[in-house]
Amino acid sequence: MSKHGRVLVAMSGGVDSSVAAMLLHEEGYEVVGITMKTWDYATSGGTKKETGCCSLDSINDARALAVRFGFPHFILDIRSEFGESIIDNFVEEYLAGRTPNPCVLCNTHIKWEALLKRADKLDCEFIATGHYARQREENGRYVISRGLDLNKDQSYVLWGLKQDFLARTRFPLGGFRKQEIRKMAADADFMDLANKSESYEICFVPDNDYRSFLKRRVDGLEERVNGGDFVLADGTVIGKHQGYPFYTIGQRKGLDIALGKPMFVLEIRPETNTVVLGEKEELVRHTMKVRGVNLVKYAAIPDDMQALTKIRYKHDGTQSILNHLPDGDMQVEFIEPVSGIAPGQSAVFYEGEDLIGGGFIKREPAI
Repeated sequence: MSKHGRVLVAMSGGVDSSVAAMLLHEEGYEVVGITMKTWDYATSGGTKKETGCCSLDSINDARALAVRFGFPHFILDIRSEFGESIIDNFVEEYLAGRTPNPCVLCNTHIKWEALLKRADKLDCEFIATGHYARQREENGRYVISRGLDLNKDQSYVLWGLKQDFLARTRFPLGGFRKQEIRKMAADADFMDLANKSESYEICFVPDNDYRSFLKRRVDGLEERVNGGDFVLADGTVIGKHQGYPFYTIGQRKGLDIALGKPMFVLEIRPETNTVVLGEKEELVRHTMKVRGVNLVKYAAIPDDMQALTKIRYKHDGTQSILNHLPDGDMQVEFIEPVSGIAPGQSAVFYEGEDLIGGGFIKREPAI
């Protein structure tokens, strides 16, 4: 009988999830490894060499570590669920004039559900991942807080997890810095893992060219959307664009329009295939609405609650005031205005180091 119980560890073949499995094994957990195959590189149509969590090399790396430490390893094929829930949503969001957040959806609706379902079949009490985040139980709630290494903190993508998911989740890396994790891999004579590069692209868009991905996924997309109007906030037409799904809020480069001053994308209007441009100061907003809110630290929060709000993963966060709206959305009022709010991205709320919760930024007229 193991010291702490039986845990199913999501192993991508990278250094983080591999060291997470090593740490749990050393702590006395009975570890079972699992690698989830979420997509086929051959179907993505990209030009980049196959890398990342779904490549054969990564699967083999995960299995080799399991063999080395003497615990079982399985491969879980979730390509069908992933395609229906994540890739289809990714396309739909761009066609709706929003910027999707596929990693959040994948964690919430695919990976955790798939892991827990398989954990039950394998008699595992817990699941674990290589995310840089910390967790504790407090006042009957499971609370997520930032990872010790703030440069690697991944609490932002975990806001959608429900309490029953968190009750069975372990984050072994939350109290470590990235360089410590690499050293652990090196000390265990896994030099290939210790030196393995990291990927920051969306897993199913390995060449990081989402525009080409959309064109391959949607038949006739270019013909349908090419030649729409670039307009100013007052409606003045100032040029033609290549199609509204191929632009994002705050974009400056690649507009192919010369007005004698830098111009930025302020708003995307799919109904009319129109992209609104303006100067940098026109990107500034004082409020936004957030839909689909999930609370983590508290079961409920009061109106006028102050929180640090992040509007994208690499955003430092801005102090704000949170208020409930009658339709269930959250109104966020920024104490200091912010720039580049992109509908579809996650808005994540913090109280100190703790994750209050989050939701998706709603699309509203910019002007």
